[in-house]
Amino acid sequence: MAEPEEEDRKPQSDEAHSAFTPVGGVDQAAPPEEDHPSSEFTIPSGLRIPQTNEDTESSAFTPPETYDSRQPPPHFTPPTGIPVVRLVKEAPWQDRMRTILRTPVAERPAPEPTQKHHEDDEGRAVPRVLDLTLRIGELLLAGGEGAEDVEAAMFAVTHSYGLDRCEPNVTFTLIAISYQPSLVDDPVTASRTVRRRGTDYTRLSAVYRLVDDISSEDVEISLEEAYRRLADLRRNRHPYPGWALTAAAGLLAGSASVLVGGDVLVFVAAALGAMLGDRLAWLCAGRGLPEFYQFVVAAMPPAAMGVAISLLDLPDVKASAVITGGLFALIPGRALVAGVQDGLTGYYITAAARLLEVGYLIVGIVCGVLMVLYLGVTLDAGLNPETSIHSSDRPLIQILASMTLSLAFAILLQQERSTVLLVTLNGGVAWIVFGALARTGGISPVAATAVAAGLVGLFGQLLSRYRFASALPYVTAAIGPLLPGSATYFGLLEIARNNLNPGLASLSKAAALALAIAIGVNLGGELSRLFLKAPRPEGQKARRAAKRTRGF
Repeated sequence: MAEPEEEDRKPQSDEAHSAFTPVGGVDQAAPPEEDHPSSEFTIPSGLRIPQTNEDTESSAFTPPETYDSRQPPPHFTPPTGIPVVRLVKEAPWQDRMRTILRTPVAERPAPEPTQKHHEDDEGRAVPRVLDLTLRIGELLLAGGEGAEDVEAAMFAVTHSYGLDRCEPNVTFTLIAISYQPSLVDDPVTASRTVRRRGTDYTRLSAVYRLVDDISSEDVEISLEEAYRRLADLRRNRHPYPGWALTAAAGLLAGSASVLVGGDVLVFVAAALGAMLGDRLAWLCAGRGLPEFYQFVVAAMPPAAMGVAISLLDLPDVKASAVITGGLFALIPGRALVAGVQDGLTGYYITAAARLLEVGYLIVGIVCGVLMVLYLGVTLDAGLNPETSIHSSDRPLIQILASMTLSLAFAILLQQERSTVLLVTLNGGVAWIVFGALARTGGISPVAATAVAAGLVGLFGQLLSRYRFASALPYVTAAIGPLLPGSATYFGLLEIARNNLNPGLASLSKAAALALAIAIGVNLGGELSRLFLKAPRPEGQKARRAAKRTRGF
């Protein structure tokens, strides 16, 4: 029996020979509590672990068992509370939707829907609402509306039909919108590409009236009715025939030539050159040529008419006024104002694309005019910059010419007849302010142009809010007399005469005038909100800015 006891005392493994093996027969003291090994994943003592079924699916959005929806913990609410946006019903829908657009997503309110889609299944109506929203946004963007105003209109349509978790995204050629039914449902996204643009402000005003009716609580418009009205305004013919547009182009160029010092003969020559260029551009458009070449062709007849008058050497006839009048009819002021406005409101991709388009069109104008001017210099035509910019001292005639120019510009933009008189008066006011500041006050032409354009933007925004319409019909044609046609012509002429430094200086002045117009129009639109009752978060005295980057 002794042998088994000896075998039990033998070590069973190599662990018995470890130096850390406690000595037999010696009591070991318990280690202190701070030396106990611990882990950040160790469950604290006293915590109740809920018993869950392993087969039950869990989600990140599933509330914990200790959460009571009727008595939620107040720890996630800011000390000052979440500001509530009061949507003033008396304010125009543009300002109400722009307030939501400029509010952070987490603080946006969910307004009550003003329209019913009359569908048994709400899910079936979502794609139709998104499609209607995209079609409306496409018409607005194709008509030259700014990106922020397009998104505000899309917000108005989706919120009116009860889709409050929508995010529109507008770029120069693509419109997209995403709707998320809930936190756990997949979002529904749709997009539409804008491939064709046009200048039909009558259609633009009709789209605004449709959006105003949809967002109104007093008018009930179903999805079917909205689609029908949208199809009707797409099929509407332009308010003015083709011959009226050609005559308006001639009237615009003739009025601009008188504005810079021309007489009756100059008026007729500028009008004929502009009408011939307009018809040639229409011919190129019918053959499918890009818009760049259309501008090249349209710029050549007015320049050729000015060179011809210079070769005839007629006394007291300013050939430069003929070419300047033709340039007034071609400078893309509408696209320039929209591009700068998008940049100032934070839509930099759309602004860069619009300004790039403006650059291409101006290069086309430069190519067309320079080819004719080089020919004129070769033929020794008397192309001398005999007048400075807006140097003629004929205030009454210039005021009438500026109003006629705005009238012709409004017809070219296919505006409604009810808005033509207002925009004509607005253009006359713009020229009076410019003349008073630049000629009488001795202020720099750039600063005077910015102030006059600011008043145009202010009046345009107030008129648009009064009529619940777009501001473009009241602004674009009114800035026509302020466009830098003379500075552009003199710069091109100096370049054609191999005087690069004076030519580039004059073109730089033209660019400064164009930017002053665009910034002034946008600033006037922002100042108009000082006179409007706009919605804002409760307790906040001023409207939030679109962005605050603070330089970084």
